[in-house]
This record gives sequence, C-alpha cells and structure tokens, in this order.
Amino acid sequence: MAITIESPRAKVQHPRRRFNIEKWGWIYMRASGVVLVVLIFGHLFVNLYAGEGVRQIDFAFIAGKYASPFWQVWDVLLLWLALIHGSNGMRTVTNDYVVAAGANRIVKVGLVAATVVLLVLGTLVIFTFDPCPANATAGTLPSFCPAA
Repeated sequence: MAITIESPRAKVQHPRRRFNIEKWGWIYMRASGVVLVVLIFGHLFVNLYAGEGVRQIDFAFIAGKYASPFWQVWDVLLLWLALIHGSNGMRTVTNDYVVAAGANRIVKVGLVAATVVLLVLGTLVIFTFDPCPANATAGTLPSFCPAA
C-alpha cells in the first residue's frame, strides 16, 4: 500500500473563497508597525525633546496640542494603530495558547469588546477635549482660561 503526500505548495481547490483573517492580520501588523514607528518617534520627539523637554508636559501643554487638528489626528492615528496592533497580537497569542474552542472564542470576544470600548473612549477624549468648558466655575478652570 503506497501513501502519497501532496506537495505543500500544491494549489488546493476550496469550494468557496473566504476572507483570510490570518493573512490580513499578518499584513496589518507589518504595515501598522512601520507607521507606528514614525508616529511614536514623532510623539516622543515633540513631548520629550523639543522645547523644555519633559518639564513642559502639563495640562496647558496638552490643551495647546489638542487645539490643533494636526495633533488630534496624529494622536488618534497613534491610538487606533497601536491599540488594534496590540489587540491583533493578543489574538495571535490567544490562538496559540487557548486551545479549547469555547474558551478561545470567549477570550476573543472579550478582547474585541475591550478594544472597541478603549477606541471609542480614547477617540472621544481626543476630539472633545475642552480645557475651558463653558459651565465650569472659575475656581476649577486653569489659569489660561478667559474666565479664570
């Protein structure tokens, strides 16, 4: 009785084409990693090196940064790319170490839920940040606000 083993590079005919999450996850990790390097080093340069260095980081510094749409977009890109990059990495770790199908699914659903909540909250903070809210009392406003 002879056993033949198919070549690992042989084309397999699938009855229907499926979205390959592993392939696109792998591509995303490489592409987002390259973009994240630029975003992270730009973030670190502006916050820690330019100006007075780390001493300049306070509430007024963040308020000044978030007054510019450029920095809002920069930080939201950093947030989204880094959080999805990390979540995709955790999905890969889950696939490797959580072998029970039910537990694997539960962990992945929890991972997606946590990612979505953090993305929504982080994006809201970045785009709705107002250092001088209209209804605040003068004692609670920073010194640079007109009503303070």
